[in-house]
Amino acid sequence: MKKQRLIVIGNGMAGIRTVEELLLAAPDQYDITVFGAEPYGNYNRVMLSSVLCGEKTLEEIVTHDRQWYADHGIRLHAGPDKAVVRIERGLRKVVARDGTIAEYDRLLIATGSKPVVPDIPGADLSGVISFRDIFDVNTMLEYSKKHKKAVVLGGGLLGLEAANGLAVQGMQVTVIHNNDVLLNRQMDRQAGDMLQTALERRGLQFKMAAQVRELVGDDTRHIQAVRFNDGSELECDLFVLAIGVQPNIALARQAGLYCERGIVVNDTLQSYDPCIYAVGECIQHRGATFGLVAPLFEQAKVCANHLSRHGMAGYVNLPTATRLKVTGINLFSVGDIQGDGQQCETIRFSDPSSGIYKKLVIRDNKLRGAVLYEDTIDGSWYQELLEQEADISGIREQLIFGKGLMATL
Repeated sequence: MKKQRLIVIGNGMAGIRTVEELLLAAPDQYDITVFGAEPYGNYNRVMLSSVLCGEKTLEEIVTHDRQWYADHGIRLHAGPDKAVVRIERGLRKVVARDGTIAEYDRLLIATGSKPVVPDIPGADLSGVISFRDIFDVNTMLEYSKKHKKAVVLGGGLLGLEAANGLAVQGMQVTVIHNNDVLLNRQMDRQAGDMLQTALERRGLQFKMAAQVRELVGDDTRHIQAVRFNDGSELECDLFVLAIGVQPNIALARQAGLYCERGIVVNDTLQSYDPCIYAVGECIQHRGATFGLVAPLFEQAKVCANHLSRHGMAGYVNLPTATRLKVTGINLFSVGDIQGDGQQCETIRFSDPSSGIYKKLVIRDNKLRGAVLYEDTIDGSWYQELLEQEADISGIREQLIFGKGLMATL
């Protein structure tokens, strides 16, 4: 029986996890070709901050080297010239920048996301970069050897990980955040303040609730300062944009696929074209887009299940937990952590001397959200209770103290 041709556009974590799942489910069903815009095999993008910190090498975060593709009979086209620039749906083929053409029976789009670049005068200066891939990390490491003052725009997960890494490399780092609470989408004020204090002890500086007016360059058009709306300025040799990502859907739009914020897919990760699937940060599923790894891997399972015709599994978007990858700082957040609704109750535990803070949000006798700072051992248990929508009325009084104490009662 002749194999069907599967083309994967995107050599990142979501696309290659789907290929892995497909090889397990139906190893002989597809002739697979992968196109990637970076000149590497697949690597763990989540670990880029560890490379920046010096805890890992680039080689150590590569999860699939070129030999892996060869061993599994997969054709890999990797590098800037191999980036797919056109999908011709009528002819079921893709065209790469260098003219390489490949035909498909099934197409999987896993183009990921791209950094959000704010509309700030001077954003095109030299020394202004994003924190997204190996090239960006190498650029930061090079700057840290020759320059001293870095500014990171964004007090979210990515921004704090970039800032910590640059500080470990010896740079003086200031984080600019437009809110007065760090990680304001994942933390409440008390946890955010505790996190900021811990990072300040490590040498990071913060300019909170601040708005950048423009980036100022020198005579060579290299950044030299950040100017704020209040007129103040901050010297700067390296400016890192880390205010979020958005689905990379330009190729899908060019192909005429239906997109809103992302490529719109159904519960089997199928686009409006039944021959074309999409997974990862480029998609929109039931109104939601994605920026963390856990849902991407679940999407990969469901998509491979459908591609291998092993059933009709459906993707369900569950609350995803947040953890900060900064050595020595433990935090966990999941679900509705604000609890602003009239029906919500909050339970808090705080031990300032130990630096421990916990907050649980409850509604209708069900756990709806959790914030843990420093003592995060029960994070997975709280997430389980939340996902299962378990009735916690019988354990409500002890819930804040965790699963370990519950077992002794």
